[in-house]
Amino acid sequence: MSTSEPPTWPHCAHGADPAAGAVGCPGIHVPGYTACLAHLADADRGAYLATLTPGASIDHRGTTFTESLLNALLNALRDPAIGRFRLGDAVFGSAIFEGAARFEWATFEGDAVFGSAIFEGAARFEWATFEGDAVFESATFEGAAWCDAATFKRAARFRSATFKRAAWFGSVTFEGAALFESATFKRGTLFGSATFERAALFESATFEGGTTFGSATFEGDAMFGSATFERAAWFDSATFKGDAWFRSATFVVADRVGPLVCTGRVVLSGAVFGGPVTLSLAARRLECRRTRWSSTAEIRLRYATVDFAHAVFEYPLTIAAEPDPFVLIDGRQLAEDVFPIPPIPGDHRVRVASLRGVDAAHLVLSDLDLSGCLFAGTVHLDQLRLDGACTFDTAPPAVHWRRWPPVRFTERRVLAEEHHWRASQPRAVRGWNVAVLGAGRTGPLQLAPVYRALRKAFEDGKHEPGAADFYYGEMEMRRHADDIPRSEQGLLTAYWVLSGYAPPGPWPGSGWPCSSPSSC
Repeated sequence: MSTSEPPTWPHCAHGADPAAGAVGCPGIHVPGYTACLAHLADADRGAYLATLTPGASIDHRGTTFTESLLNALLNALRDPAIGRFRLGDAVFGSAIFEGAARFEWATFEGDAVFGSAIFEGAARFEWATFEGDAVFESATFEGAAWCDAATFKRAARFRSATFKRAAWFGSVTFEGAALFESATFKRGTLFGSATFERAALFESATFEGGTTFGSATFEGDAMFGSATFERAAWFDSATFKGDAWFRSATFVVADRVGPLVCTGRVVLSGAVFGGPVTLSLAARRLECRRTRWSSTAEIRLRYATVDFAHAVFEYPLTIAAEPDPFVLIDGRQLAEDVFPIPPIPGDHRVRVASLRGVDAAHLVLSDLDLSGCLFAGTVHLDQLRLDGACTFDTAPPAVHWRRWPPVRFTERRVLAEEHHWRASQPRAVRGWNVAVLGAGRTGPLQLAPVYRALRKAFEDGKHEPGAADFYYGEMEMRRHADDIPRSEQGLLTAYWVLSGYAPPGPWPGSGWPCSSPSSC
């Protein structure tokens, strides 16, 4: 509201300067007076407060509250029987009308402590400004809560609050922490276009109605750990500039999450999806450790590295790379300008970090980079379906002259775990990638069945070159395994030396095969 534009209600006008175009104080008149509550004479203010009873409807739009003035108002509304503030009821004889506690355009200069208050009618705080902490912990909103376009300059504390009807926080600005832990939203909830400049905490919150965070901006971390979304959960066009934590959250019937942008991590580890769902995420990292899907699901990604270790699903689940920016319902493209330019222009690859512990019988991977993926421990890997251009790492192509005999590895598809194992060997040559922290130790004995299962998956997909590479990898791992009988190891070595499974192509000018027996 501009200081030069009078409000639509009869206002106080204290400090007005017609020559300068200032309308003065916008506070609404206290009933029976021509000034707002802040500018009433002390005696008149005391007389007005004495008329209030617990549950009374109040209207203080545009009023500026000091901390002491707000406390005086709330103390007049305290119900001694329950020790809580009661606001906004309206009862006339046997008829009951919805009352309200109206604070639109109000300014709270100090801490605004409404803790444990009961708003029996509508609670209206549109365009209000809270300059200190806003405390609504354990408050109960029996009617609709309207906070659209409000500004919370310090902490907004709604822990354990209960919203029994709609809760509207559209276009709200939270300059301090937004604390909604264990809050209960029983009807529709709107945080559309809200801005969270610091941490947003919704841990253990319950959303019983549809929930909208569309176009919201989270400047800090957003914490939805153990939250429950019983109906739709819309995050369309939301932007997370920190991490988005949904650890152990429950999505009962949400049919889609996103498309959204997250420059940090989206953590869904331990989350549960109860119905068919599509996740559309442009993120740096997606963690789905022990995430559970109870129906079909599709995960469409851009940029992300995915950790899918020990995820659980019994129905078809697809993880796919999205080549172009996501398209919103209104036809616009999802803005991705919060992402820095990739080190390699046009590199929007989606990488898989781990599939360990997953039952891959219903898993489809499409257009993913599997060069760093950990496969050991994956169940039914032979039934994995690979669509599009799924890529693996390759063996070092260079010739290594500084050892005897010299070594040149045949270029072929290689699992990340073979890279890690070879890099850990005493006489390892350069070019093999060392294990990342937490990758564990996997040797040839564990990798041979992995190669065998992936070979079958390639064969079933009619991908003969890929199947040949993984057959070679299986033979290599069997030959290097310490626990196989010496007779079998000798046969495999002879098989390799005679190019029985090594691809043809000896070293130019020599009779050696592509690599030495000790280092291939």
